Amino acid sequence: LKPGDIDWEYIFGTLGVRWMHTGGIFAALSETAAETVIEAVKVAKKYGTIVSYDLNYRPSLWKAIGGEKKAQEVNREIAKYVDVMIGNEEDFTACLGLEIEGNEENLKELDLSGYKSMIKTALKEFPNFQVIATTLRTVKTATVNSWGAICYSEGVIHEAEHREDLEIMDRVGGGDSFASGLIYGFLEFNDGAKAVEYGAAHGALAMTTPGDTTMATLSEVEKIIGGGSARVDR
Repeated sequence: LKPGDIDWEYIFGTLGVRWMHTGGIFAALSETAAETVIEAVKVAKKYGTIVSYDLNYRPSLWKAIGGEKKAQEVNREIAKYVDVMIGNEEDFTACLGLEIEGNEENLKELDLSGYKSMIKTALKEFPNFQVIATTLRTVKTATVNSWGAICYSEGVIHEAEHREDLEIMDRVGGGDSFASGLIYGFLEFNDGAKAVEYGAAHGALAMTTPGDTTMATLSEVEKIIGGGSARVDR
């Protein structure tokens, strides 16, 4: 894709699309992909469409078009137009040049004060961020992870229920499932505390079932949020 290929004016202006989600993996695919994202978010902002962006740093993708320097150049430009920024500690450091203090490199333990400090730093630099969200994953083994999430919204940091020793079947897609659950929570309830719970529960279900794409239903997500187990209902 390149700028001009998609009629963003029609999508955001005429159709009135409420929310646009994209991220760093798409932006890194080529020089023109990065330019297309920038074109899209500018028009979305013009019409008041909410923009969410998952930084999702992948060094192997950015390597072909300029590496970490290019990643920061592109992502810092896109960030000016983002309302809901999603990413983990590596993403915020590599893509936006923000540092997190307090988290050890191998992340056996997560220090939430480091994330909270990072959120404050991000808001100083990008006051347009209405929401900042990140998943909290501690990798114990390939098949056992602890999983949670935090979300800054309206001056408050909300923390989802932390799920210790989650048995992972397929961890690919956990971040995307978190993002879609978070987005659903904001569109449906406009509530950061609820949104982060939907995101974390949906991500957990996606990683404990086969495949990259979620097969979870809304009722299954809500059952997990309500304190139910992941046991199959028959």
